[in-house]
Amino acid sequence: MVDAQGPNPGGGNLSPEDSLGTIVGKLTGDLSQLVRQEIALAKAEVTQDAKHAGKGAGMLAGAGVAGHFVLLFLSIAGWWALGYLIGNAWSALVIALVWAIVGAVLYTSGRKELKRAPGLPRTTDSVSKIPAALKGQETS
Repeated sequence: MVDAQGPNPGGGNLSPEDSLGTIVGKLTGDLSQLVRQEIALAKAEVTQDAKHAGKGAGMLAGAGVAGHFVLLFLSIAGWWALGYLIGNAWSALVIALVWAIVGAVLYTSGRKELKRAPGLPRTTDSVSKIPAALKGQETS
């Protein structure tokens, strides 16, 4: 709503006779309403994003299960094929050894990556300064 005094987003009528307290009160009310509307919009957007993320995560989990079955049946096929050459017991050991090697390599690589992760150094630093800041002894 635009009147002679300029834009008035709150829709309230301001007149030149309004006291400063009335103007501040209306401004505070309008600001409060704006903040509530922005929070409601943010909640709606987060809810929609969470639904999409949930669907995507569920589909990725399903793909992981399917991939697991693919590896399982490929392992069984390899075991069966090797069984014709060296016997079923030995071929099962060969397949198990291959998977043990794959697991060891993944474990070692994953452990190295976790050690490289620095954590949250800036957050830890700023959080450690909070008690001093609350006491009025803020450090630079």
